[in-house]
Amino acid sequence: PHLAKTIHAAAAALSLPLDRGTAHGATPCDNAAMSSPVFGGSRQRGALLLADITGYTAFLQGVAEAHRALIVDADEPPAAYAVLSHLLDTMVSSIAPTFRLAKFEGDAIFAVAVEDLPAGPDVLDCLRACYASFRERLAAAGIEWTCTCSACALGGLDLKFVLHHGDYVVQSIAGREELLGPDINIVHRLLKNHVREVIGPRPYALVTDAAAGALGIPTNGMIAAEETYDDTPPIAVHILALA
Repeated sequence: PHLAKTIHAAAAALSLPLDRGTAHGATPCDNAAMSSPVFGGSRQRGALLLADITGYTAFLQGVAEAHRALIVDADEPPAAYAVLSHLLDTMVSSIAPTFRLAKFEGDAIFAVAVEDLPAGPDVLDCLRACYASFRERLAAAGIEWTCTCSACALGGLDLKFVLHHGDYVVQSIAGREELLGPDINIVHRLLKNHVREVIGPRPYALVTDAAAGALGIPTNGMIAAEETYDDTPPIAVHILALA
């Protein structure tokens, strides 16, 4: 009885509907879980894109070790952080309006496309254009970068893409929009892959079979592969070298 009162009180506080005519064997908790809505959330289905700057963590660490006074002890933010900001800005601008920024994730951007999904060849053109803009911005940063020591060399920075397609939930958490679901987990897990074992240290786009099928992306010229992770069925992917 005390547990039932507690559950009803919690449901009332959250405005959860409790069906008193429950099926045989169902508990109040079961009923609340089955009938409660996803508060402040919505279900979506679309393209999921991660664009990740490779080598930035090592670059920043190298600069910090070579120029501790400028990076760690300085009052003003060091120029190395401005490089990242300019590169991320360039990437976001380059993929719009095909993809909409969902969030920044360190040295990567996570973007989605839900409505008016682009045709397959246009998606690849978008990724190639983003990569070209990234290289142009990186070259411009190299001209502006005054230090010539090996730690400050920008040549180790590059770009990789992971493109997937699937379902997810858009949920408000602490006033911020978050994307949740198994397909969100998959696209992030695919950042850790075996592509370099196949094509070497080159920029690339990793396109899942789900994305290629849903978006009509032509895979001729790509390398077919498979990625496996714990507790996840093998994921068929296609690798497109960008340089």
